[in-house]
Amino acid sequence: MTRTLAPRSSVPGGALGRIRLQADNLSPSLRRVADHVLQDADNVVHQTITELATNVGVGEATITRLCRKLDFAGFHAFKIALAADVLGRESQTPPPDGSLKAQASHLARQTAQTLEDTAQLLDPDVLEQVADRLARAPRVDLTGQGNSGLLAVYFAHRLMRIGITAVVHADPHMAAVAISSVPRGGVVIGLSSSGSTIDTVQHLKLAQAQGHFTVALTHRARSPVTRYASAVLFTSTQEDPLSDSVLGTLTSQVLTLEMLYRAVLSRRPEAHAMLRVTAESVAEKKY
Repeated sequence: MTRTLAPRSSVPGGALGRIRLQADNLSPSLRRVADHVLQDADNVVHQTITELATNVGVGEATITRLCRKLDFAGFHAFKIALAADVLGRESQTPPPDGSLKAQASHLARQTAQTLEDTAQLLDPDVLEQVADRLARAPRVDLTGQGNSGLLAVYFAHRLMRIGITAVVHADPHMAAVAISSVPRGGVVIGLSSSGSTIDTVQHLKLAQAQGHFTVALTHRARSPVTRYASAVLFTSTQEDPLSDSVLGTLTSQVLTLEMLYRAVLSRRPEAHAMLRVTAESVAEKKY
């Protein structure tokens, strides 16, 4: 008997819909993953492929096979569709009366909680270890994509103000070339909230292979970027793949970087003199 396959256009777009449609055609291992996603979609949407595989008790290749079976290009595409499902079924409760003032108060409370959560996650021993390396580094290379790239530029500027040579490259190819020429004793910092940004992971892998001290700033303890980090600094929140709410993520990253900056500052006796020099260098740029 010949089975007629449904045309691609008739396949449901959502991840949950595709799982339910294919449920009876999945192998036992794929079915275990599918059932877990159906039962815990709200958490899965924030997980890395490594975390999901660990939670279900399967290999990462099994997760990838399920994504392909469901007609997604890979795990990232699957998570985007899953995020749309989760956001679609959530009730979006606006702040009281929906005014801009009420929304500002709502965001302020959320941000304050994010800062408190981040402060609890800070590990003084790790901060001290990274600060020691940064204070003595002949050069610091920072890598990050998207919003994390903006924070990389921000922190590089902070380091340069106190006399530490710091570079950021927006182009991932240029970043790889630069990292391949980091001098002995240099430090490479990778910023990735998800911990799964391919370019950032590859940059830290390259740096580690060359024997450099590597630092990951991420929200996920079990994520690819941590495999290639000599030290890991954790943030407390991660943005949803389809949400434009990034304030919590940026706030958490900034607090962690500021605490690292303070630890470096105490190790650079010349820092205050350099702050004056660097401030004077741009004095003519202001009226």
